[in-house]
Amino acid sequence: MNQNIVIVGGLFILAFVSGMLGLGVAFAAVPFLGLFYADLIHDVQPLSLILNGVTALFSVIGFAKSGFVDWKKAIILAVITTLFAPAGSYFVQYIDQKYVWLIYFASVLYLAYSLFKPVKKTATEENFKAAAFLSIPISILSGFLGVGPGFLLMPSLIVLGFEPKKAAGINAFAVCPPSFSALIPHIATAHWNIHMTVILVIVGSIGSFYGARLTSRHVSNERIKQLFGVLIVVTTMYKIYTLLR
Repeated sequence: MNQNIVIVGGLFILAFVSGMLGLGVAFAAVPFLGLFYADLIHDVQPLSLILNGVTALFSVIGFAKSGFVDWKKAIILAVITTLFAPAGSYFVQYIDQKYVWLIYFASVLYLAYSLFKPVKKTATEENFKAAAFLSIPISILSGFLGVGPGFLLMPSLIVLGFEPKKAAGINAFAVCPPSFSALIPHIATAHWNIHMTVILVIVGSIGSFYGARLTSRHVSNERIKQLFGVLIVVTTMYKIYTLLR
């Protein structure tokens, strides 16, 4: 019972902070849930993907209410990510979990670098064609890791000239459907705790919505990026510690 309370409370915090960046919760949820569930492929990834899709959806609602979603670009990216994410999910079924964790840890280092690196404010024009092209390999990798593509798509959009809050709004919509399409290859082999899944979906949805609303109205992107980076790095480092014991 105490463990479940920790899982629910921790997931709410991660969803709230993830919602602030429009990322969906999976990238932070994978190492966090990995502390409690041993099987990465059949326990952690399926649960993280469904949580990612739902939390991203509620994050979209929060950003849309403040006018930060460019629907045309978001829909195009969502179609691309939805089509390519299942390829990675299918491939990961045949890979040893330790190699998946290694790739995940490398991705964490990249994300932490992206989140802490200062973003120079320039008049750079939005390069949407490059964003659409990059979304293909990003989607395949995200499906492989059992997370939404937002952890790479979000910083990519910013680098390609999108204003951070607009990038978060587009990203939130673009990562929602591929989270569910990437779930398809897991359905036959996933281990589900229905009661816990429903609770986490509800808690994650609430946290993600209010996180997005808080960012879109009041909070600086820079501070939120750094907070999210700290949470992911600390959780991941502890997961590495448990694997090495």
